[in-house]
Amino acid sequence: MGLIEALRGTRDILPDEVRYWQRVEAIAAAVLTRAAFTEIRTPIFEQTGLFERSIGEATDVVGKEMYTFKDRGDRSVTLRPEGTAGVVRAYIEQGLHAQGSIQRLWYLGPMFRYERPQAGRQRQFHQLGVEILGTAAARADVEAIAVATDILRQLGLQNLTLQLNSIGDKGDRQKYREALVAYLTPYRLELDPDSQDRLARNPLRILDSKDARTQEILKGAPSMLDFLNPEAQVRFERVQSLLTDLAIPYQINPLLVRGLDYYSHTVFEIQSADLGAQATVIGGGRYDHLVAELGGPETPAIGWAMGLERLILLLKQLQPLPPATVDFYVVSRGEFAEAQAMLLSQQLRQQGFTVEMDVSGSAFGKQFKRADRSGAVACLILGDTEAETRTVQVKWMATGEQAAIAQSELSAYLHQQQPALKATQTADKG
Repeated sequence: MGLIEALRGTRDILPDEVRYWQRVEAIAAAVLTRAAFTEIRTPIFEQTGLFERSIGEATDVVGKEMYTFKDRGDRSVTLRPEGTAGVVRAYIEQGLHAQGSIQRLWYLGPMFRYERPQAGRQRQFHQLGVEILGTAAARADVEAIAVATDILRQLGLQNLTLQLNSIGDKGDRQKYREALVAYLTPYRLELDPDSQDRLARNPLRILDSKDARTQEILKGAPSMLDFLNPEAQVRFERVQSLLTDLAIPYQINPLLVRGLDYYSHTVFEIQSADLGAQATVIGGGRYDHLVAELGGPETPAIGWAMGLERLILLLKQLQPLPPATVDFYVVSRGEFAEAQAMLLSQQLRQQGFTVEMDVSGSAFGKQFKRADRSGAVACLILGDTEAETRTVQVKWMATGEQAAIAQSELSAYLHQQQPALKATQTADKG
């Protein structure tokens, strides 16, 4: 039987890389908690109709990219291709809208799209997202952008650009759609094949094309901003003013429309100059009619999603983490020594130390070599002599100094050494 491999478009996240994920997740959770967002967790699969109604049947996501199948009850089920639809479904079904307050929600988890795999883009990918439901205020748009910016700044990222646009309300977009189709129709045969197909069913998506000739043609296209009604124009100016107040720089990009049908008014992307062609780290926008379209009450909302694979790729490139280290590596040999080693390891872990216990039972020489490779600050050694005398040998790896300490006094001794221990850890990380 041949080797079973991971499916194309999926990948294993190994321990060294998981540390980057944990760092992102911890910083994001801290930033969002301080901004009074609460976490929500929704199912990985939903009824297919949820995504057809929310994302739009004319989109590439629904038309080409969803993982859809029939379950044993002959129901059409889809692995979620994005997070907003599931959150909105839960918001309606669980009665969150009836609580009478603005809901600030965030989520984290895997999504699934049948796309061509490439660096930072997989068929199973992960998103961290934010949704603010229950307010049409321009301040909510800016708050969503502000917390996204805070997360990226706390991660230490630079060379970031906020791309901003307004796509107005449904009436504005319909007028713009007609104008865009009228402009592009004479160029139809010069457009890339995907854009030719979109011209009839979803022309605004042509603005996302990366084809060089299509982009050249779009330079002369009408601007969405010229089709905003007066109220939408004032609203967009308010968003810009508030961003300026918060010292969040931005660029107006009239070609930015985002890829899903449910967006209205503010849309935005945060891009990194360090990522090349696939530059978008965070994308989102306002969706004031989605809740009603899915059977809930009229509820204005805004949200964004962060692609974690792309973000981790950026962090690994710009901020390599030092090797993981432990405080103590415990070496033992012999039945009684091994039992005492286990007890001491548990006690030290409960006191907040990071302890790796060698459980191989191999010769001391091999265990010492693993202790050297572990990056531990000190090696704790128990053999037959230590087991009989209830002592432990503490060897400080940086200096080679070694001391015999009574097991009953080990905790107090190590806590006395904590300033030096922390200094060594800081030096290792630097």
